[in-house]
Amino acid sequence: QVQLVESGGGLVQAGGSLRLSCAASGSISINPMSWYRQAPGKQRELVAHTTTSGRTIYVDSVKGRFTISRDNAKNMVYLQMNSLTPEDTAVYYCYTNEWGTAYWGQGTQVTVSS
Repeated sequence: QVQLVESGGGLVQAGGSLRLSCAASGSISINPMSWYRQAPGKQRELVAHTTTSGRTIYVDSVKGRFTISRDNAKNMVYLQMNSLTPEDTAVYYCYTNEWGTAYWGQGTQVTVSS
């Protein structure tokens, strides 16, 4: 079983940056890892994904602004978010799927003020 704990959220002005961290309780070296977000009144959406080999995928709205990275030795996944806009305001969740079982973190709130 994998436990995921996010941190790094907060309040930031438009144009600012935040770095989210996701700490996993066990090894994630064989796991694909993702960041999702859910804004009020909206469905949860995939923001960024990294494969075990480090290949990355981003939703169009964050391409060029967000960067997902992983440190398998530390069992950590990061989301560097730059040039934030109020539309990025949401709860951000760390996610992985291990042997067909989905694991979610508790989420971290990101609020971007205009």
